[in-house]
Amino acid sequence: ANSIGKRLTTRMSGKKKESAARVLNAKITSTISISLVLVLLGITILILFMGNGLSRFVKENMSFNVMLSTDVSDAEITRVRKNLDAQPFVRSSRFISKEEAKEQLIRDLGEDPEELLGYNPAQDCIEIFLHSEYANSDSIAMINGVIRQDTNVADLLYQQEAIDLINENLSKVMAVLLILAAVLLFISFTLIRNTIRLSVYSKRFLINTMKLVGATGKFIRKPFVVNNIITGIVAGIIADLIIFGMIAYFSREYADIYPIISSTDIAIIFGLVILLGVVISTVATAFAVNRYVKMKSDQLYYV
Repeated sequence: ANSIGKRLTTRMSGKKKESAARVLNAKITSTISISLVLVLLGITILILFMGNGLSRFVKENMSFNVMLSTDVSDAEITRVRKNLDAQPFVRSSRFISKEEAKEQLIRDLGEDPEELLGYNPAQDCIEIFLHSEYANSDSIAMINGVIRQDTNVADLLYQQEAIDLINENLSKVMAVLLILAAVLLFISFTLIRNTIRLSVYSKRFLINTMKLVGATGKFIRKPFVVNNIITGIVAGIIADLIIFGMIAYFSREYADIYPIISSTDIAIIFGLVILLGVVISTVATAFAVNRYVKMKSDQLYYV
């Protein structure tokens, strides 16, 4: 009798270990699956931020030349530049003297224009760079009017066609990226929902038993939701680590990426990935559990 009892105890212990191992494997598989989906979603968000950063970088590096009147004094040049720097639309400015402008002409033309014309055709000018939000046609028209009010300003030179083309192309790129993000968000939700539905499916009879003993839908959902919130957080952290590794690699290979995306942007992306992991997991779990809570007992064998 003792021998039979020991064998039964050993067998039951083995089954418990096997069951625990199966649950652990299912948990790990589910977490990894959700992590990979979140990596895809995180990369999409990263591309969106990089697109926005690229747009900002391009707009802030478009130069506008404020041409100054002939024989303007150094004091007036300093005053005009201070007035420009005080404007909310100016990000930075740089004074370019006649001599510096002539040297640029020599490099561009291959010969000295002063020798041909008998005088230096270049003018003193102040090169300004705008904040990205002002680099559009409507704002530039306003800026043009403000700058020309100064009597020491002869002209404001900029390439309107190039600005319009850049804004148009950037708008198209951002529209495509937003559509791509929406599609991938839907795909990500579907994939995570299916992963969670499979994990809940194995416990459909447990859900039915809880329902039969009088448990409410909220009581049944709670442990599943809490469990998958934790899974979503863990999966989000794993996804963030993978994305961070990718960013670190490309930052070493392509140093120009730094002006396009900032540390703040990266922190926001990491937070969004974890948040999406939690939100999608919570919603998907609630839907999956509700399906089996509402299902009749005899239907559980045919799903």
